Amino acid sequence: MMKLWKRLIPLGLALVLLLTGCAQAGAPAASGGVNEEDIYLDRVSVEEIEIEDEAVALAGAPAALNDLVMPVASGKQTKQNSRAVIDYSNVKDGYVMVKFTGTTKTRLKVQVTCPTPKLVYTYDLPVGEWTTFPLSDGSGSYTVTVLENTQKTSYAQLLSASFKVTLANEFAPFLRPNQYVDYSVAPNAVAKAAELAGSETDPLKLVEIIYDYVVNNLTYDKVLAKTVKSGYLPVLDNVLAAKKGICFDYASLMTGMLRSLNVPCKLVVGYAGKQYHAWINVWSEETGWVDGAIFFDGSAWQRMDPTFASSGKSSESIMNYIGDGSNYKEQYLY
Repeated sequence: MMKLWKRLIPLGLALVLLLTGCAQAGAPAASGGVNEEDIYLDRVSVEEIEIEDEAVALAGAPAALNDLVMPVASGKQTKQNSRAVIDYSNVKDGYVMVKFTGTTKTRLKVQVTCPTPKLVYTYDLPVGEWTTFPLSDGSGSYTVTVLENTQKTSYAQLLSASFKVTLANEFAPFLRPNQYVDYSVAPNAVAKAAELAGSETDPLKLVEIIYDYVVNNLTYDKVLAKTVKSGYLPVLDNVLAAKKGICFDYASLMTGMLRSLNVPCKLVVGYAGKQYHAWINVWSEETGWVDGAIFFDGSAWQRMDPTFASSGKSSESIMNYIGDGSNYKEQYLY
């Protein structure tokens, strides 16, 4: 088995400080209101639901991406009305696309209800552009719903589509760009990944190369961690240029770079101890999905947490905390 990272150097930023920053980044923000006359005749349902803002998620030749891995709204299977379109033509490839075609000054959401009971992903939806949402829960029955804010945390359903998914392969949702890992509009991050990879094709070696780059070149942005608002999404090229970010930025950048190299990678959002956090899981033909742990330190597989490893300077204390994954609890996959 390949030996990847084996280095322990003096303790850097204290773990408690980092976790405090992540916790602040996860604080939800209040939604905006709506005018009383903002009523639409084409609503599928006027029944309102309550949505609390989710915590911020912490806080071949890969340079020429194969068009087959890029999301596209094919128009073959759609549900639509005068205000929105849900395109589920390519669900076998692990994604659905949604576009709000109307006009509004209020906040829009998309909810993806998964095959696993009570598992629902809630996303923000911009106006007037196709947005990709992953079908992260594997094969099964999904419902995608477009919602519009009416007052405070209340939302009205504008459009809904239900469909069955049989994935082409189990990691289809974790190769393509989506709202949280949008490398389709990150040419610099994709080019940097290709430059670092060179002629290397071994997936585990590529993981090592990208991990080393992110850990050694990014620093934790404590200011952003204290001020980030609900709805924050990493812009990969901005993170790459700034060389700093919060947990979400680290994980999203590394995930996007690896996916652009055709290495399946999950951006995982959950809890590190009691604090909201983000990390990654990867796949290779040799290992399959390595979920509870990511890198091989010479004796055992260890969880890959680029934020802690970077901010903690890969110290013994930090690496022991990362450990075998017992301090981590997975909640969402993107």
